[in-house]
Parts: sequence; C-alpha cells; structure tokens
Amino acid sequence: MKKWFQLLLQAVRGSEESFTDGSINRAIFLLSVPMILEMVMESLFAVVDIFFVSKVSTEAVATVGLTESVITLVYSVAIGLSTAATATVARRIGEGNAAQARHAIGQVILISLVISSIVAVTGAVFAGDILRMMGADEKVIATGTDFARIQFLSSPVVVLLYSLSGALRGAGSAATAMRSLIIANGLNMILGPILIFGVGPFPELGVTGAAIATAMGRSVGVGYQLYSLSRVHKTLGLIWEDLRPNRETIITIVKVATGGTVQFLIGSASWIFLTRILSEFGSDVVAGYTIAIRVIMFTLLPAWGLANAAATLVGQNLGANKPDRAEKSVWRCAFYNLIFLVGLSVFMFTGAEIIIGWFSTNNEVVQTGKMALQVLCLGYGFYAYGMVVIQSLNGAGDTKTPTVLNIIAFWLIEIPVAYVLAVMLDLGPVGVFASVPIAESTLALMGIWRFRLGKWKLVKV
Repeated sequence: MKKWFQLLLQAVRGSEESFTDGSINRAIFLLSVPMILEMVMESLFAVVDIFFVSKVSTEAVATVGLTESVITLVYSVAIGLSTAATATVARRIGEGNAAQARHAIGQVILISLVISSIVAVTGAVFAGDILRMMGADEKVIATGTDFARIQFLSSPVVVLLYSLSGALRGAGSAATAMRSLIIANGLNMILGPILIFGVGPFPELGVTGAAIATAMGRSVGVGYQLYSLSRVHKTLGLIWEDLRPNRETIITIVKVATGGTVQFLIGSASWIFLTRILSEFGSDVVAGYTIAIRVIMFTLLPAWGLANAAATLVGQNLGANKPDRAEKSVWRCAFYNLIFLVGLSVFMFTGAEIIIGWFSTNNEVVQTGKMALQVLCLGYGFYAYGMVVIQSLNGAGDTKTPTVLNIIAFWLIEIPVAYVLAVMLDLGPVGVFASVPIAESTLALMGIWRFRLGKWKLVKV
C-alpha cells in the first residue's frame, strides 16, 4: 500500500519525462494518473457551467448547447494541434533530442495564436447570426449572443490550453498539464456562480457570466503553462529563440495537426448536424440533450487520460526504436480502459434520471436527458478500445487513418442514421441518440482492425 501511495505521489508531482524503459504498467500509471486528473478538470468546465446555468433558465441552457455545438470547431483546431504537439514532442524526447522538442513547442504556440485569432474575430462579429443559423429562437438569441461572443473571443486561450497540454504530455510532463487545468477549473468554479448570480459587489450577468468565468480561468491556466515552460521545466525550458518561425518545423507540425484537426472536425460537424435535428423538437429537448452530453463528457474525458497516455508511450517508444513495447503499451491501456468504462456504464444507465435531475427540475428536460444518457452509455465498452487505438495512431503520427475512419463513422453512418431514425422513421430524439453508439462502435472496430495491421510503426515524424 505504501509503495502504491509513493507511486501516486510521484505521478502527481511528475518526476519522469521518458518512458522507454522499465515496467510498462508503471509507465502507464505514472502517465495516466495526471492525464486522467487533467481530463477530469477539463470535463468539470462543462459540468460546472451547465450546473449553474441550468439555474438561470431553459433558454440559457439551450444557449450553451447551441453555442458549444459550433465552438467545437475551435476545439477541433485545438485538439489537432495538441495531437501534433504530442506526436512531435514525444518522438523527439524518445530520440533524446530535447532542444528540438522545445523548438517544436515554440512553433506550436505561433500556429495556435494565428489560427485562433482569426476564429475569435469572425465568431465575435457573427455571434448572433451563428445562433440563428443553429435554429435558436429569438428569445435564446437575445439571451445568448453575448455568451457566444465571449466564447469565440476566448478561442486563443482555448487553443493554447489544449496545444500546450499536448506538448507537455508528449514530453512526459503530464503533471504540469494537470496542474494548469486544476488552476483554470478552480478559478472557473469560484468565478462562475459569482458572475452568473451577482454575488456581493458583482453584477448579475446570467449566462454571460459563465462565459467570462471560463475565459478568465483558462487564461490563468495558459499563463501557468507558459511560466512553467519558460522558467521551471528543466528539459523544455522555452526561450525566445524557439518562437522564431521555422518553415520546416511548421510544415511538419501543420501536416500532423491537419489530420488531427480534420478528424475531430468531422466529429464536431456531425454533432452540429445532430443538434440541428434535435432543435426541431424544441428547446427542452436541446436542453436535456445538452445536459446529458455534458455528463457524458465528464465520464469519458478521464478515459481519454488513458488514451493520451497510450499516445505518449507510442510516440516515445517509436522514437527510441521500440515498436513492440509501443504496441504492448496500447493493448494494456485499452484493457484498463475497458474495465473502467464498463463498470461506469452500469452506474450511468441505472442512475440516469437521478443524475439529470441534479441539473434541472423541468420534467421534459429530465426525461429527454435520461433517455439520451441511457442510450449513449450503451456503447461504452466499444468506446474503451476505440479511443485508445485511435489516439495511439495519432501518437504515432498516423493521423490520416483516423481521419478516413472518422469520415466513414460520422458522416456516412451517424448523420444518415440519425436522420432516418429520427425523421423518416419518426422515432424522434431517441433516433438521434441511438446513432451515436452505432457510429462510435463502428469506429472502434475499424480502428482495432487498422491498428493490428501495424503500418503505424513505419510512420516518420
């Protein structure tokens, strides 16, 4: 017991950076613990916001749901850059080239700022039009335009928070990424209710206050990451020279990031279509669905911690020319993920109504959310393996394969199935919900098949 406690402390403190030797189980533990905690912190952003916003009004919840379905386009860029950062930095660390790993991080920062600034300005200018395009009624538009505008303006810190976390994970410094999310989420939890409800001298800002709190929390989190890279981290001591544009490095990062961005963008676009279909059934349905999705995010993001650990292990071990150790690490991570998610799915299915009831007292919202939660968690067993093998392919730098698989799963299966079941077969919202586990399970099976072929071991980054 004492040994496990000491190992836990080591994982949280983050004392190791290379995991190409020694026990695989130990490496998984040291990487996954801070990564899981990091994902828990990220998911808390979603759950905390929706918890407080749900106390404002149903329109406020619908505003968050409709805006977030579009803002996921920003997350697609962030996750794509995070994928590239993890793959590139992990490979350089595995090769023992810390200077090039540090230089890659500097280029990731430059790319993040350029892309996210364009998104921020465009989204802020057309915030109200975007909500209208998503099917929001005039009441929701009046309530949520400022919320949407602030969410878009905060795009640079969202992208940096993700991309820098990916770089830190690739270097084996998952504990630093974890601490940045703890700081960001802690501030969000404190500022959220204060700004939403107007506690003390602060004005009551409603749903707009939630956007401000989240943006402020994430900004401080990014500040901590930059401070750690420039002043604290011994291996990745970022200097100004690393921020000078380097054409070759930028092309390499963009090439890998494009695959990661496109594959998440494919999934994000499918969620937009699903939300658009659900908006035809009214704000209560969108609100119930939004709450259920936030709960799903809260439960799945810790599982992504294990998937990210697998990606780091793949990148570092390929860099050290140990492909067999990389593959063995992936199957171990997938098995541990399966145990976690299957057990969790039983809890989620049986307690769905109680869980949704924590966020809303509106009966239609609760019933819709319950139905969504029960249907979505049916695919958890497949998700467990799917997310690990897909992320491992990304960690190897093979972002092309997951991109193709995502197109098949989400655009050729999920969207058509959702429309056919919900509209043509008149099953309503449950048809949309059912399309998700159908598509995700198909993606998992295809991902396992491609991973077993082993072509990812030959990818150069």
